[in-house]
Amino acid sequence: MSEEILVNVTPRETRVAVVENGMLQELHIERGWSRGVVGNIYKGRVQRVMPGMQAAFVEIGLERAAFLHASDVMRSLPTPEIAGDEEAPPSQPQLVPPIGELLRDGQDIVVQVVKDPIGSKGARLTTQISIPSRYLVLLPQSRTIGVSARIEDEAERTRLKSLVGELAAGGRQHGYIVRTNAEGQPSEALAEDIAYLGRAWALIEQQVREAKVGSRIYEDLTLPMRAVRDLMRRDVEKVKVDSRETCDRLRTFAAQYMPGLAEKIEHYSGARPVFDLYGVEDEIQRALEKEVPLKSGGYLVIDQTEAMTTVDVNTGSFLGQRNLEETVYRTNLEAAQAVARQLRLRNLGGIIIIDFIDMTDAEHRRQVLRTLEKSLVRDHAKTTVYDFSPLGLVEMTRKRTVESLQRQLSELCHECGGRGMLKTAETVTYEIFREIVRAVRQFEAERLLVIASPKVVGRITDEESAAVAELEEFLGKSIRFQADEQYLQEQFDVVLL
Repeated sequence: MSEEILVNVTPRETRVAVVENGMLQELHIERGWSRGVVGNIYKGRVQRVMPGMQAAFVEIGLERAAFLHASDVMRSLPTPEIAGDEEAPPSQPQLVPPIGELLRDGQDIVVQVVKDPIGSKGARLTTQISIPSRYLVLLPQSRTIGVSARIEDEAERTRLKSLVGELAAGGRQHGYIVRTNAEGQPSEALAEDIAYLGRAWALIEQQVREAKVGSRIYEDLTLPMRAVRDLMRRDVEKVKVDSRETCDRLRTFAAQYMPGLAEKIEHYSGARPVFDLYGVEDEIQRALEKEVPLKSGGYLVIDQTEAMTTVDVNTGSFLGQRNLEETVYRTNLEAAQAVARQLRLRNLGGIIIIDFIDMTDAEHRRQVLRTLEKSLVRDHAKTTVYDFSPLGLVEMTRKRTVESLQRQLSELCHECGGRGMLKTAETVTYEIFREIVRAVRQFEAERLLVIASPKVVGRITDEESAAVAELEEFLGKSIRFQADEQYLQEQFDVVLL
């Protein structure tokens, strides 16, 4: 599989695209005024303990107070939120004490953000700090060493765990999680990471002592550096960067932490924008649409709501070769792969419901589910897929730490208020007529002026002129209509003159 990473840098926005076999798979965006805060560490103060919620709100200097649950205070080991492919070592389940025994109002506390503010919700916090490097995650409050579940070779898992244990034995010992990228790495590479993490933690401890409440005492790397740290593997062919300055910084960073991969980073100086060259801009536009066409002629319909995301699979114009069951099966197989890609590309998280086309053959259902699970393997976010429900739906979850692509790039339609539908010009016309009657009965006026959108006024003057004449005769008032381009289709004003 051919994989490339593209980095597009402009003064106020940086974008990173992961392209596999010529197709966009992931898009990460960072804007100068709205950088994510996941991974940042703050010196905060408990604003309010909420016993009923087993949680507390913590002031950390952001726009909204952040949320800290009791279970995130007491976890024996944190689950890393860095690249989505690490797994904390198993720990025995423990009873979480009441939040009032753990925290008190006004208490100073060091916390780390594990989930960005999303919508109206504040950031999600933990007190169990974790600091990532290229190959390891430092767990300062632990003494356990774990290995990513994605390193499957038992001999390699044993080697890495033993190696990290030996390297970390000298001096002050911390816990570590060995990341997937560490597979096959020599002792020297891991030793460099341990030294780097030790320096980083010593600086954080100093900042904790000196910083004021509400201060950020550790910030994760910029998006391009995180991309190189988290996404760059040996099977990545190239990292193309369209900024000479950023390219030089990435090469320096890579030379320090991943010398064998530094030569894969190259400056792109072509006349055509790098995203245009790979068709990324067109893919981004398509990722904001509800419908996703399939090569077979079928299509997906993706609806994102506050509670969940639903995906509906349709055969469309695909008629198949043999019979209806075969057509449905082939469409669902293609849809399963497309759904996995769209979830990753659009960064959709939370509860996801997939409505595949009904299949009567149990083996077909198993194969579709297997295809979906296989297609999700390369997803960095943690996913859990459940079997077909009695209604023929597939329920799954995908870990969400940042806003979806749609919510990063779009806002609610100010004309329909996010409904996705507008009242028809006919509906608005009759609302205007009712408002005219209501206004005349409440207030004295000789004549009325109605200001509305050109489409609504055009319909009234063209198709409802007889109704307007009847209304004027009934009310004994003169009514004039004025079109205004500034009015949206559902907006109007009835002015008494």
